[in-house]
This record gives sequence, structure tokens and C-alpha cells, in this order.
Amino acid sequence: MLGFALPDPMFFAAAIPAVALVGMSKGGLGGAFALIGVPLMALVVSPVDAAAIFLPILIVMDMVALYAWRHYNDRKLLLMFLPGGMIGVALGWATSALVPPDALRFVIALSMIIFAGRYFYQTYGPRTGDQIEPLPHRWTPAMIWGTLCGYGSFVAHAGGPPFQIYALPMKLDPKAYTGASVRFFALVNAIKIIPYVALGALDTKNLSISLTLLPVALVSTVAGAMIVRRLKPDVFYPLAYGLGLLASLKLLYDALPL
Repeated sequence: MLGFALPDPMFFAAAIPAVALVGMSKGGLGGAFALIGVPLMALVVSPVDAAAIFLPILIVMDMVALYAWRHYNDRKLLLMFLPGGMIGVALGWATSALVPPDALRFVIALSMIIFAGRYFYQTYGPRTGDQIEPLPHRWTPAMIWGTLCGYGSFVAHAGGPPFQIYALPMKLDPKAYTGASVRFFALVNAIKIIPYVALGALDTKNLSISLTLLPVALVSTVAGAMIVRRLKPDVFYPLAYGLGLLASLKLLYDALPL
């Protein structure tokens, strides 16, 4: 492992692409990029330090994304998903030492693979012409998937797929979907500051590294938002499901022993 000396060419060779991928994800292009970005950073620092370095960057990305999507939201989706998300973060903080992250990754990955596979079969399979009606808001699934989303975000950096499993079948306008997603994860990341500080992970060295990577975070987040704004629903949803499937395969790879 490399230390935290600045500048370090090998560190930045991994860190800059990692931050750019997460920024594109924060801009609205889906959780697959984020799930690739964090392990990429972990090639040059420990996983704990990678997560700690990313948290301040994520919060800045959230601020940029909130501004970019300030006019778009699905208020009911956000309000229904937040209670479970907050419970999930609290449970993650309380039990992260007890539940193996790989077990959580496996469950989330398997759920998302089945979910995405069902979508592609229904959309491009033998009954391609059948109309699939959008699902309504549902309190019980929102609580279940919201809790798993918050828990997965805290324990295994895997909050994106549970959000997609609940929200994508509703077939919202892509801008409203992205606006609600941005708001939800901004709140989750803000709350995660408390346990990260308590764990002593946000030290001055990690914060200094975070600061050097902020320009990459800002540019990539804006770029992601600009791309999503131009996508029509018939392009956005296959792309979102496809990136969700890639994210789930990455999670499954991380979860399985090699």
C-alpha cells in the first residue's frame, strides 16, 4: 500500500479515475460507476481510508448535484424512502462489525440481477410488445428497500441497487427520478459523517487528500448531470437497468471468495 504522501503519481493514477467515475454517478448516470470507483481507490490505500477519503468528496458532489437537479424531484418517492434509509444507516452503524459486508453484497447483487434480468426479458424477450404498467408508490416496499439502501450504503457502499429496485419500475420522468435519488443520497451521506468522525477515519491526512481531488469531483459531477438531462426515457431506462446490472455483477464479484 502507498502512504498518504502528496503528491504520489501512483496514487493519483488510481484516485483521479476513481473520483471521476463516482462523480459521473453522482451526476445521475447510476450506481455502477460509484461501485467501480471506490474499489479502484482501494488499490492504493486501505479500504477504510478509501471510504474516508471519498466521504468529503461525496458531500461536495452531492452539493453540486443538488444544485444541478434543484428543479426536479419526486417528493413522494423521497419522503417514502427516507425513513427506511435513516433506519438502515443507524443499523449499519450499530451492527457493521457483526454482519459480514460480503454477505450483504451478495444479497443485494442477487436481488438486482434478478430484477434487471426480469426487466430485459419483459422489454426485449418474446413478449416485447406487451405494455408494462408503471408501479405506484408502495409504503411497505419503500420501507424495506429504503432500509436496505441505507444499510448497504453504510456497510458496503452499495446503496444504489436497492434504490433502483424500488424506483425504476415506477417509470418516473428521468429528471424527477434523478432529482429524488440525488436528494436521498445527499441526506444519507450527510448523516454518515457522524459515525465516520466517531470512528476517527476523517483525520487531517485523509481530508487533505480529499481536498486535492475536489476539482475532478466537480467537473465529473457536472458532466454526468449534463448527459442525463439529454437522455429520453426510452434511452435512460435501459441504460439505468444496464448500469444497475453491471453494479450487481461487480458486487457479486466482490462478495464471492476467489
